[in-house]
Amino acid sequence: MESVIALVTNFILENWQALDLALVTLGLVVYVGASRTLNQRRHPSAAIAWVLGLLLIPFIALPLYLAFGTRKVMVSRPRQEARSVSITVAADCPTTLRSLQLGAAMGLPDPVSYADLNIHADGADALNALRRVISGATASIEVSTFLIGRDALGGEILKLLKQRARAGVRVRLLIDGVGIYLGGYHNLRKLANAGIEVVRFVPPFSSSKRGRTNLRNHRKMVIADGKRLWCGGRNLAAEYFEGDPKAILRRAPWIDLSFDLSGDLAAQAYGQFERDWAFAIEKETSVGIDAGRQSAAEATPALAQLVDSGPDRPDDTIFTLLVSACFTSRQRILAVTPYFVPDAALLTALTLAARRGIEVDLIMPERSNHKLADFARHRALRDMITAGARVWLHPRMVHAKAVLVDDELALAGSANLDGRSLFLNYEMMIAFYDRPAVADFARWLESLRQDCQPYLYRRPGRMREVAEGLLLWLAFQL
Repeated sequence: MESVIALVTNFILENWQALDLALVTLGLVVYVGASRTLNQRRHPSAAIAWVLGLLLIPFIALPLYLAFGTRKVMVSRPRQEARSVSITVAADCPTTLRSLQLGAAMGLPDPVSYADLNIHADGADALNALRRVISGATASIEVSTFLIGRDALGGEILKLLKQRARAGVRVRLLIDGVGIYLGGYHNLRKLANAGIEVVRFVPPFSSSKRGRTNLRNHRKMVIADGKRLWCGGRNLAAEYFEGDPKAILRRAPWIDLSFDLSGDLAAQAYGQFERDWAFAIEKETSVGIDAGRQSAAEATPALAQLVDSGPDRPDDTIFTLLVSACFTSRQRILAVTPYFVPDAALLTALTLAARRGIEVDLIMPERSNHKLADFARHRALRDMITAGARVWLHPRMVHAKAVLVDDELALAGSANLDGRSLFLNYEMMIAFYDRPAVADFARWLESLRQDCQPYLYRRPGRMREVAEGLLLWLAFQL
């Protein structure tokens, strides 16, 4: 054995230049082939980073590319015909009109009616609403989450789901294949024994799907009987609600945004869950984007639209709507996100809005749970301040995700304003187009802003600028 290792080592040392050239050639062929055939559409800086890596350090860059380089996957979707906007939009609502036009062009489902919108005031309110949704189901419960905490909150929700399953309700739980380990709860056999159908979404060590190590399902929703929807940014863990009273170190719970509603929009979300479930179990589904669709004649003033984004879509839908809304805004853009590491196009759209007199306000935590994101955000925040935008820092961890434009549009759901959410993850936002709902979300965000302090511009030193640039180039664009 030792002699074989010695022979291989000697061969590598004697022929390292030829092997290096072969790996560089192979890496570039794989990169170009995958980029062309799979329509990866990377940001230029990401493309440059991969090419330089494959040229300079192919022994490291090629395995990393094979593991993390996929951004889009080919998924079989029901064939969609080109369609026009079926909703009548007032002339003084340019953001609504443009968003609906783009949504139709990108194959998003049409806006539908909803009722009983309940924006949760805090973690306790969100938990009570979640209990009501689960307990009120009589036929089916669908749960999609990134993680489940191994804590009091996770235990309570799973106990409720087991009770409903034993009562004859069909309960399905879709949990991300990586998030299941991050939350700490991964004993799925007990759930199956209790009658819950459990599927892991693309587990990284056993799935054969392309992108299994890097493309994560970040969508959060609970659906009862296909009629009631609970969703937003909260995972099923204690820190997203009221904290864990049994924890040794008591920490303040995170501030998050979630809501529940009923109506055709809940049926739309049910259709999205069915497609995600079918993808996870590698089964074809007949559920298309028209699930929960209503005709224009039946439309009510309270309209909303499910906006799904991810590797299974050719377009970056949430990103596209955000950039477009920045250019059509007329008075104000109000946003909240835990992580702000936007790409150049979105940052340019936000700063141009501020420069042309739009009130741009961004709410963030003073310190998030990701130190690298906190370090990398300052370059974009300095650009925002220079352009005339206002950035507000909250003393607690804020995990909420929402963007409001004028009084026309409120986007709320699971997507952060960073590259991973906008270009890599499977995400879901709800676009609300009726003004009362937009005003309700605005009040929630404004109440949050009251406890914030303004972000202060500080000129960075040369070393910090270099460090920020390297981090943005290498980590947040790949």
